Amino acid sequence: MTSELKQELLQLARQSIAGHWTRHKPQRPEEPEFLKKRGVFVSLHSQGELRGCIGYIQPYKNIADSVIEMAQAAAFQDPRFTALSEKELDDVDIEISVLSEMTPVLNTSEIKIGRDGLYIKHPRGSGLLLPQVPTEWNWDLKTFLKQICRKAGLHDEAWKDEGAQLYRFEAEVFGDADFLP
Repeated sequence: MTSELKQELLQLARQSIAGHWTRHKPQRPEEPEFLKKRGVFVSLHSQGELRGCIGYIQPYKNIADSVIEMAQAAAFQDPRFTALSEKELDDVDIEISVLSEMTPVLNTSEIKIGRDGLYIKHPRGSGLLLPQVPTEWNWDLKTFLKQICRKAGLHDEAWKDEGAQLYRFEAEVFGDADFLP
């Protein structure tokens, strides 16, 4: 995706959040790239700390519609945080992750830190960690596997359990910080 298209999606996310207060719906851009169906996550950061993060794991909707919905969800529906206030919006950094298709992990040696995110589907829970997370926390593969299990509310080696399914995926990740002057 070009820099211009990334900036347009970031602007769309910010307009979507602002529309919560103004009741103005952002106009969905008709760029062919944005009409592709992909999994999308929108993350919000305030002063370097996570402030909200919600997304679609599967490609339920096109990229533009997913960014609109997930930006609002990250700002107002992430149960880990209070709803974003209007005065906070200007200081929030937005990050968008556009996901590739999920690939079943047949051997954990396939997983590459910094390239792959993980998704675990288990009879007792599921969880997802974006590719940037293990890099940000300086995790090795063993820690990454343990943390994906914990994210799903499971024991540390639940990825080995019968009935557990582990998937890897890549993501195109970009945010406001990438376009600072």
